[in-house]
Amino acid sequence: MIKVSNLDVNFETPGEVVEVLKGLDFSLDEGAAAAVVGPSGSGKTTLLNVLGALLPPTSGSVMIGGEDIAKFTEEEAARFRNRELGFVFQQHHLLPQLTVMENVLTPRLAGGWEESEHETRVRAAGLLKRVGLGHRLDHRPGELSGGEKQRTAVARALINQPRVILADEPTGSLDGETGNKVADLLLEIQKEDGVTLVIVTHDLDLAERVGGVFDLGKM
Repeated sequence: MIKVSNLDVNFETPGEVVEVLKGLDFSLDEGAAAAVVGPSGSGKTTLLNVLGALLPPTSGSVMIGGEDIAKFTEEEAARFRNRELGFVFQQHHLLPQLTVMENVLTPRLAGGWEESEHETRVRAAGLLKRVGLGHRLDHRPGELSGGEKQRTAVARALINQPRVILADEPTGSLDGETGNKVADLLLEIQKEDGVTLVIVTHDLDLAERVGGVFDLGKM
């Protein structure tokens, strides 16, 4: 599903070019899970942004589902993100003025889908029930616990039925018990739905649970 070849990512600063990722190679099969670890500044989030078609690489190939996303135009990248990817971040990024249901539906606002609004709402309700929030559809983020907010974010990431989920420190802002529950949920979805899961984390226990580990500090 994912194959990265000879990936370079550089950032230009006044009078200097900073090499964040250099000559990176790795691959991940469809339906598999991997954790990306490494010291601060090793490029973990940068790699996730490249995989998410949010940041073009300086050079190299980034194949996802047989498409080289490094060659996408901005329009193609936006369509790819909406159709193929689900994102979960350390901060949930829920919109405070919207209900839980409305937050889950926000990725559908880009349009281009044949599914009716009713069908989408039924599926969103099913996702929220699956993550344990079937009783919270009409609540707003301010009425939720930290774990409930992150579970809402997971449901939002699934609404477009992505083939790949990219999670950047999804448990980083949660206490240990709540973080473990969110990790359990992501790994359960990966196994049951057959989605490909990439988790950036500094938590080595979580990385070990995920299975495959890419250590940018050693690559």
